[in-house]
Amino acid sequence: MDKRLLTIQDISCVGQCSLTVALPVISACGIETAILPSSVLSNHTGGFSGWTFHDLTDDMPKILERWLTEKISFDAFYTGYVSKIQIPYILEIMEKSARSGALRIVDPVMADNGKLYAGFDKDFPLEMKKLINGADVIMPNLTEAAFLLGQPYVAEGYDKAFIEKMARGLAALGAKNVIITGVSFEHSKLGVAVYNGKTVDYYFNEKQAVNAHGTGDLFASVVSGTLLRGKTLIEAASLAADVVVEAIKQTSGDKEHWYGVKFEKALPYLIKRLS
Repeated sequence: MDKRLLTIQDISCVGQCSLTVALPVISACGIETAILPSSVLSNHTGGFSGWTFHDLTDDMPKILERWLTEKISFDAFYTGYVSKIQIPYILEIMEKSARSGALRIVDPVMADNGKLYAGFDKDFPLEMKKLINGADVIMPNLTEAAFLLGQPYVAEGYDKAFIEKMARGLAALGAKNVIITGVSFEHSKLGVAVYNGKTVDYYFNEKQAVNAHGTGDLFASVVSGTLLRGKTLIEAASLAADVVVEAIKQTSGDKEHWYGVKFEKALPYLIKRLS
């Protein structure tokens, strides 16, 4: 039977993030991709002057009921941007519609650059811990890791011992494997720390000159898709980092394209690497 993944996150209709990234990227990995939108936004919240927002929480239990009636189930779950009140519904969906051995992959989307995203209150990390507990893989950036651990955000000047203590702390919250993104020990390099419960491996690329919206969603989507293709955790994280760099390079120089990265132009690169 072919693998089927369910991704639960918002649809930002414009902006190359969340579900508009996850669906094509995971599909390009050869994995059947089902979606459960947590909300619909006209565009993402970074850099635009405003946005519309429609919450879809009330639909979640109805959709699950229909899936159970139809005997629809999944080999993996990948969550992104969700609200605090949706987490109990998501946990129920994961419990009741999972195939044997189904993976739980959580990108705890809530913060960056030392601050929570708009619309998230200070209690949100406490709720996110419930989603992390029992997850097979979590993928926080440094800010999200700090919020989850209840410690101050450290932007630079840290060492491997600091990152590895953070990884172990996140695993102690109930996650089996941890990928911390945005790790940098020298100015010219940016990468990830991958903790498998025993050891920490690192992978770095040359740091790109721009910071772009949607790169975290692209990274998490490639990791999710390639794990279901049988890649190891470090293989999936390394390939995902390379795809993000390729997407940034494809976007570089286009000053009108400030709202995201042209990940579509990096899909041939992803497919070639997978083959």
